[in-house]
Amino acid sequence: MNIHSIDHIVLVVADPQKTCAFYEKVLGMEAMENPPGKWSLKFGRQKISLQTEGHVPEIARRTARGSANFCVLTDTPIDAVIRHLDNCKVPIAEGPGIRQGATGPLMSVYFYDLDGNLVEISNPIKQDGE
Repeated sequence: MNIHSIDHIVLVVADPQKTCAFYEKVLGMEAMENPPGKWSLKFGRQKISLQTEGHVPEIARRTARGSANFCVLTDTPIDAVIRHLDNCKVPIAEGPGIRQGATGPLMSVYFYDLDGNLVEISNPIKQDGE
């Protein structure tokens, strides 16, 4: 077996429309409704599926609102990310600081979304010779 990428993750949220508006404004993701009443956030070749608290399928019954912790990558310099978060009135929980990502070091900042999920926004740090 050769796993090569993540297709989607799922967040349990209180209000999908408010969550969509937050992620559209703060991270520039595209909200999509498909099928009717089921929302997701698309970015690049990935998506975040949203499930409403209290309407989680049985197989995912242990998934809880506010329990996610994930990282997204951007080419926008971290200083500009910090200014954008400030303009959106999103407090930074931690950072900027260096963390280890899947392919190397990252410069990251963290914040919490409306449901208490921890979101990390990172810039890959170029290594010597890159």
